[in-house]
Amino acid sequence: MTGNRIEPQRLNQILLEVLEESSLDINYVVLILGSCVIATLGLISNSAAVIIGAMIVAPLMLPIRGLAFAAVEGDLLLFRKSLSALAVGTVLAIFLAWLLGVLVKIPDFGSEVLARSKPTLLDLGIAIAAGGISGYAKIQPKVSGTLAGTAIAVALMPPICVIGLGLSQANWSLSLGASLLYLTNLLGITLSCMLTFLIAGYTPLHRAGKAIFWALGLTGILVIPLGVSFAELIDQAQLEASLKRALLNKTITFQRVELIESNTNWLVKPPEVRLIVRSNEPLTPKQVLLLEKFVEKEMGRKFTLIFQVDKVQEVRRETRNKDSNEKGVSQPK
Repeated sequence: MTGNRIEPQRLNQILLEVLEESSLDINYVVLILGSCVIATLGLISNSAAVIIGAMIVAPLMLPIRGLAFAAVEGDLLLFRKSLSALAVGTVLAIFLAWLLGVLVKIPDFGSEVLARSKPTLLDLGIAIAAGGISGYAKIQPKVSGTLAGTAIAVALMPPICVIGLGLSQANWSLSLGASLLYLTNLLGITLSCMLTFLIAGYTPLHRAGKAIFWALGLTGILVIPLGVSFAELIDQAQLEASLKRALLNKTITFQRVELIESNTNWLVKPPEVRLIVRSNEPLTPKQVLLLEKFVEKEMGRKFTLIFQVDKVQEVRRETRNKDSNEKGVSQPK
């Protein structure tokens, strides 16, 4: 890869390949629908492995790459085809995820859904890196096998499905957060693909400059909410650590139970802290109320504590002497 202009024959070959990849055909629609079903069900069941499978199947990376190539080359036909495929795929996936959400009617979403509701600058960095690899894989066929890896890294389909799931429960904050993540991934991939094609010599700077300027401007706008979310993420992590220390070190209850896992849902007011504990004694609602009052006093804000208790049960084998005595059989000497 060099900064010299690519030969017209190679440029036309890449253009035809990208044009074919960005077509809105039956294969594309089938992959969109299939990956959406897999991703949505994986999100509902809170299964990371299933969600990863959906990322591999999802074809959304291809029209985004076509969009980037069309922007730097000024190819209106490719731009329209790529944008149409991307828009149709996105709308279809949101509708299907909404429909599945309405049918399943899950009362609470798991961590996999909530994780895609608060994008930060870290997600933008991942999208830019993955987009650069995707663009490089297009111009270097020897590394095209890494496209599946970039699809997993940037996760385009899951946030679309979270948008639909949020709409199915009228959870606007969840849908808005997932929409921001999707836009972050979309702009990050597009921008880095455009820069890759420019550096590789597939387009001159005077032709690609305006498109890159617009991509940089739109991405810059996203930096503001992503930066705020990143600051909130750090603040929430510190609060969770302080809360955990306070519960473990300053309460009598946690001297008798063992904390296995804890996670916090920050999308509700007040935040819900789910605590998975192991205990041989039951926890009463009064204990939970007292703990919530303690946490509010200690942290300066309210939290809702939800305990999931795994009871400790001690089981031993019966002794041979006891068994034999009950049956009236003497033990051998």
